[in-house]
Amino acid sequence: MQKEWVYVGLTSLFELFWIFGFNVANSWWHWVIIVSMIALDFHFLSKACENLPTGTVYAIFAGAGAIGTTLMDIFIFDGEFNAIKGIFMLILVSGVIGLKLADSSSAEHEEQKEVNA
Repeated sequence: MQKEWVYVGLTSLFELFWIFGFNVANSWWHWVIIVSMIALDFHFLSKACENLPTGTVYAIFAGAGAIGTTLMDIFIFDGEFNAIKGIFMLILVSGVIGLKLADSSSAEHEEQKEVNA
C-alpha cells in the first residue's frame, strides 16, 4: 500500500477523533487535545495531497467524515437511523468510489500516452 493512502486513512480517522472531541469536551485541556488532533489531521491531509489527486483525497476525507460522523451520532450519541440516511450514505460512498475509479482510469490513460510518445 502506498504511504499516501495511509495518510488518507489517518486524516479521515483524526477527523472523526476531533469531531468526537467537540461533543465531549468540557475542560480546557480537552480543547488542547482537540486542537492538536486538528493540526495532525491537516498535516496528514496535506501529505496525502502531495502525490494523490486533491479532489479524490478531499472526497474521501469529506465522505469518511460525513459517514463516520453520522454513524458516531447513531451508535454513540443515540441518534436516529432511517432509510433516507442509509440511502444517502450509500450514494455518498458510491460517489467517492466513482471518483477514485475515474482518477485511476485517467492515470492509466496518461501513462499509456507517455509510453506511446
